[in-house]
Amino acid sequence: MLKNKTVKGIATFAMAAMLVFTAACGNSGSNEANSNAANTNNAATGAPTNNATEATQPEVKLSGEVKIDGSSTVFPITEAVAEEFNKVHKDVRVPVGVSGTGGGMKQFTAGEIPIANASRHIKDSEAEAAKAAGIEFTQIAVAYDGLSVVVSQQNDFIDHLTIDELTKIFSVEGGATNWSDIRPEWPNEPIVIFSPGADSGTYDYFAEVVLADASMKTDGVTFSEDDNTLVTGVSGTANGIGYFGYAYYEENKDLLKVVPIDGGNGPVTPTYDTIKDGSYSPLSRELFFYVNNAEMARPEVAEFVKFYIENAGELAGEVGYVGMPQEVYDEQLAKIDALK
Repeated sequence: MLKNKTVKGIATFAMAAMLVFTAACGNSGSNEANSNAANTNNAATGAPTNNATEATQPEVKLSGEVKIDGSSTVFPITEAVAEEFNKVHKDVRVPVGVSGTGGGMKQFTAGEIPIANASRHIKDSEAEAAKAAGIEFTQIAVAYDGLSVVVSQQNDFIDHLTIDELTKIFSVEGGATNWSDIRPEWPNEPIVIFSPGADSGTYDYFAEVVLADASMKTDGVTFSEDDNTLVTGVSGTANGIGYFGYAYYEENKDLLKVVPIDGGNGPVTPTYDTIKDGSYSPLSRELFFYVNNAEMARPEVAEFVKFYIENAGELAGEVGYVGMPQEVYDEQLAKIDALK
């Protein structure tokens, strides 16, 4: 009797298992049919399947290096752009050097770097060097700067300076050694000068606008491509005077006094507004970078240049410079589009 019950139980279990298996096969066939139907519908509507998406639309991921060198004045803008760019393209390295505009141009015209920062226009001699090396380039304007003349917070006698007075202070031909040589009522104390080095675009611009055909003093002058060194020197020297980009004054205005400059229409202090409207003359200027056209074939370089132009206005303002009108940036974008 027990034996018969056992056999019957086994038979019942086997039948149940077969029913489950049949149902599973039916569902599998139904799922496969649904999948085929979905793929057919996707084909009819033009919508890609998941496999097609992965095959035809791979994620574009940039890598490599975009090396930049040159102007210490343009450095804060480029550094800010590089930091933001790296948040989007984490595998692209963007080292930014500060060898001065001249130093950057030497590397650029030798084909050693794809981009050079510059606080002045490229010189004829540099353009010729690039041509000799087979390098074609594009100049990109990124922001406005007001070259700022500064003295120590301890200085309580300078209220402003004229261009002629600056020439007397900084040139050999000017002949001034003491402050009383500039104005008799000023202290009979030596003038201590701090200046960007000869490789600096700021040095070149200052020499062009202020010194004209005169020669820059060298005896007793502290020269440095590092603007932070100049800040430290001027701020710690009661009779010191120096000059550099507006951003470095803004960053250190608790340590320095900026000197209003009379360019012929009365003393004007460098500010965001006076630099933007050009009334801080003649010491307002454009800032640039130069890109090797051939390097734009590298996707990481092309993307960085585009990103730089699209974000230069906002980031220039954040680091103490003055952004350009949007139409200027649109013109720069058109330049690089033409290179493609």
